[in-house]
Amino acid sequence: MPNPARLRAAALTATALLTSAALTGCGGDDSSGGGDVTDQKLSWKDCPAPSQAEGGGSTPSPLPGGATWQCATMKTPLDWDDPKGDTIKLALIRAKASGPADRRIGSLVFNFGGPGGSGVTTLPAFGQDYGTLRTRYDLVSFDPRGVGRSDPVECLDDKQLDTYFQQDSTPDDAAERGKLLANTRKFNAACDKNSGSTLPHVATTDAARDMDLMRQVLGDDRLYYFGISYGTELGGVYAHLFPKKVGRAVFDAVVDPTQDAEQSSLGQARGFQLALDNFAKDCTSKTEDCPIGDSPEDVKDRITRLLKNLDRKPIPGVFPRDLTQTAATSGIAQALYSKDFWEYLTEGLEQAYDGDGRVLMVLSDSLNGRSENGQYSNITAANVAINCADDKARYDERYVQDRLPEFRKASAVFGDYLAWSMVSCTDWAVPGAADHPDVSAPGAPPVLVIGNTGDPATPYEGAGRMVDALGKDVGVELTYRGQGHGAYDSKDKCVQNAVHAYLLDGRPPAAETVCP
Repeated sequence: MPNPARLRAAALTATALLTSAALTGCGGDDSSGGGDVTDQKLSWKDCPAPSQAEGGGSTPSPLPGGATWQCATMKTPLDWDDPKGDTIKLALIRAKASGPADRRIGSLVFNFGGPGGSGVTTLPAFGQDYGTLRTRYDLVSFDPRGVGRSDPVECLDDKQLDTYFQQDSTPDDAAERGKLLANTRKFNAACDKNSGSTLPHVATTDAARDMDLMRQVLGDDRLYYFGISYGTELGGVYAHLFPKKVGRAVFDAVVDPTQDAEQSSLGQARGFQLALDNFAKDCTSKTEDCPIGDSPEDVKDRITRLLKNLDRKPIPGVFPRDLTQTAATSGIAQALYSKDFWEYLTEGLEQAYDGDGRVLMVLSDSLNGRSENGQYSNITAANVAINCADDKARYDERYVQDRLPEFRKASAVFGDYLAWSMVSCTDWAVPGAADHPDVSAPGAPPVLVIGNTGDPATPYEGAGRMVDALGKDVGVELTYRGQGHGAYDSKDKCVQNAVHAYLLDGRPPAAETVCP
């Protein structure tokens, strides 16, 4: 059985299935800082246990060598158009640099993606992986506005979320389509009821301005940044708004900034199908027998039949819930985020064929932010809120039905699931900002952009498009020929050496470097 805590941490580093695709921004280099908030002093203290909105759990363990994590809160304007008005508090976490003080560069700020992932819980979960970077940087992350302990968006309660995630998200007839749309409206209305004053102020442009304030409060002249998945989009928007304030930045698992929400969903359908193809080839190419199929096509055919059977009749999952078609699909998707999880996917499928859906449901729960005690983090609520604030498009039932053939062509397993996910902003209380983000950053220093050829959630092509969109002499592309979501945390030495050379010594790799 997979370890739920590790899977939950991994889920926060990955783009949720409804990847954000549309942001807006103003050009120039507006470094105004929200009135008196630029003068605040952070009070760093021992970290509390994560809140339930952050995913719950225990206080972060010390790093190797005994270094402890410290937490603080930073005031930031609720509305950046009214910087001297009401403020909210953002939760921050740091581990101080381990090397000599005269070698310290500054703070390296991480965003692990989602959108909606808590950086305050994710950074400690992977902190030891960034030990080399900590020799010259304080490692810093945060809960973006609307996330975790930073004025979290609240929608449905835990019991309601259990029902919500059990729904049929791939409707086959008019009755099922009507129910899906009704459930979507219920979810969105609950967000408005419980967090209506927050929803207009959780766009990625707001988070980017928060990061510039954070830079100033941390005492850095420039922002040193490591963005993963949606964090690359946030970093690109920051670079657009504040090109002269960019220090050294790394974008890993790159969101395509040229796509609208539909194109992003379709790209993910292709990406997850590619990852499933690679998983099937890997299982059936090993010397021992693959327990879930005799050939790659057999593996995929059996998965397709399983999902169709679950649509008719769910099987027991994590008591008292059953494994539905939707839960199984999201569980399979979660396992494709990392090659380390492929063994769990094999185990989960093998058990599901025998009528036991527990492993696939644990994987699904991980993606949805559900802990073993039945409580949910606010990752889904925040994800929808940020996406809908960013994304101008509002897709209706007829539009999705018209697009289904192309999505099904892209993926027999994930096509319907991702096509119908496009209705998530139907009747959202706040209009979306733009069709896609503006990340043009003329005059910014080099940004290291890393694309993974086997990435399911942020397909490889997005890295090249990010390089082009950043502008001439800004983006430096590095290709990782691997599997899973992201490259640095794969532990590939070629990738890590390139990142270290740039972040620690200011030496970016040659353009179009390929690893390994």
